[in-house]
Amino acid sequence: MRRAAGAVVLLAFWAGISAVGQSQRKPYEPPVRRAVRGVRGAVAAGTDHGTEAGLRMYHLGGNAVDAGAAATFVGSIAEFAHFGFGGEAPILIRTREGKVFSIAGLGTMPKAATADFFRNRRMKPGEFFGGTLEPNGLKGIVPVAGVLPALVPGMVDAVLVAVRDFGTRSVAEVMQPAIELADGIPLDESCASGIVRSHRFFELWPTSKRLYLAQGRFQMPGEIFRQPDLARTMRQMVQAEKNALKAGASRTAAIDAVRDYFYRGEIARKIDQFMKENQGLLRYEDMAAFKLQPEPALTTTYRGYEVYKPSYWSQGPVLLETLNILEGLDLKSMRPNSTEYLHQVVEALKLTYADRDTYYGDPKFVEVPAELMTKAYGAERRALIGGKGSLDFRPGRVGNVRRQHPSEVEMARYPIDDALMASDTTCINAMDANGVIFSTTPSGAWLPSVIAGDTGIPLTQRAQSFLLVEGHPNELAGGKRPRVTLSPTLVTRAGKPYMALSTPGGDNQDQSLLQLLLNVIEFGMDAQEAVESPRFQTRHLVASFDNHAMGRGELILDERISKAALEELAARGHRVSSTSKWNSGSHPVIVRMMSNGVIEAGADPYGYRTAAAW
Repeated sequence: MRRAAGAVVLLAFWAGISAVGQSQRKPYEPPVRRAVRGVRGAVAAGTDHGTEAGLRMYHLGGNAVDAGAAATFVGSIAEFAHFGFGGEAPILIRTREGKVFSIAGLGTMPKAATADFFRNRRMKPGEFFGGTLEPNGLKGIVPVAGVLPALVPGMVDAVLVAVRDFGTRSVAEVMQPAIELADGIPLDESCASGIVRSHRFFELWPTSKRLYLAQGRFQMPGEIFRQPDLARTMRQMVQAEKNALKAGASRTAAIDAVRDYFYRGEIARKIDQFMKENQGLLRYEDMAAFKLQPEPALTTTYRGYEVYKPSYWSQGPVLLETLNILEGLDLKSMRPNSTEYLHQVVEALKLTYADRDTYYGDPKFVEVPAELMTKAYGAERRALIGGKGSLDFRPGRVGNVRRQHPSEVEMARYPIDDALMASDTTCINAMDANGVIFSTTPSGAWLPSVIAGDTGIPLTQRAQSFLLVEGHPNELAGGKRPRVTLSPTLVTRAGKPYMALSTPGGDNQDQSLLQLLLNVIEFGMDAQEAVESPRFQTRHLVASFDNHAMGRGELILDERISKAALEELAARGHRVSSTSKWNSGSHPVIVRMMSNGVIEAGADPYGYRTAAAW
């Protein structure tokens, strides 16, 4: 009888969900997967290798930071099509005591770089993909590949600082799964196809060709792919820790010895030598000066939840400002993915992205108006949402200041391969029973990448996220960080652990994460339902990559959103199209703590994300 009663309750639950917005939504489909749940810890990542590495740390007695760190190092090995060892990894951490920190795992532009250098320089073969090279060369954008868009590698220091200050295990332990995979990993379809797409680039860079075409041919999925130089580099980093401990150093000092070996020792000198030999800008002095420390995260509240994001060197504040706008609307009554819901949320995002593209930049170089994050400013922006879809870029006026939006200036614009703009990132989130939370969005050094000599380290291409608009807060400068899209998210409720979420997807990241948050907070979905639910993406913004394209009014809907909603949004002035659920522009994961202490995780099956719990 008890089983029968439970079945009736479940049937009623699913029936209630399917009835929501039935007039505008296709019939309810149960999730492809169920959420995973545990009581000790959970981790969600881009591959099974990542989640397995995280679980190994839990089994060793480590916490969520150890799990997230191990999964991040593994991601740089197993997902090299999307993210490499020389890339970036902004991190958010909640401690057991309830404090939230941000670690800005984003490298700086070489000190020798200037905006004028790139404004006046002609592009060379191998620096630009997706368009044809004009006879006299292209001017006005930062190369999207090669050595010139390389920053100081940011991921390594960010993860090491996280482990030092908030983890419990050694560098040797958190790096061991990555070292094993660098010795040999079965190649997956994503990496195999990435190598094929990049083969022309490898002809320009012998160090890359030696790694990615080591057998003189394209390797097929399932064949063993080896990264011996990077495995050796990681073993040398571990040895630096062991040597320090043997000499009597504390755990903290031993981890700092690893940081010094990478940024102020042999690895930095090798990268410096490679750059000098190949007309790059990055130097030993840039590496040596790079030292990260945990810093406060930005935050806002939304219906009793505290939401944390990185600072204005990322697009993370977009989510916070949008929540401030939406808090004054009754979204729950609109039903998920109804015409009115989609219109209101999209219009709010357009306003916030206009502010991002106008005001955001490295806070160490520019002052970003604090008013952008206030509830009062959110109310002002909310009042601008009308019944029609706006085709204008409308940054706000802060005080008496209204900066120039990039759409108002002349910029170089060339066709770019969309595949390079959308998905070269991964995501990792972990949470343990003590409420320790780790969230990161690792990226950069994706294919096609330049390998720095015999270090095995692929260099990032992140400098392309700078603008070359004179006087803009995100204008390229030596020693400066570009405003990036990477945007981990951490949520608490009355200070207690609640949720971590992140996704690949470039400019779509915070759009996707906003929809996931609303799915959970407004509509009561579990972690897996939230990531599988249909999503939209607006391109009414200045793209953060390549030629910084702008898609006025463009709105892309998941094919599962009803035709009626699509037609009604088009009638309101939105330039609407639809796309497959496999091409949503983002592939998120969520880890959250339920009210009874159970830790639940969900992962987007349409992006082959994975989650595991213990």
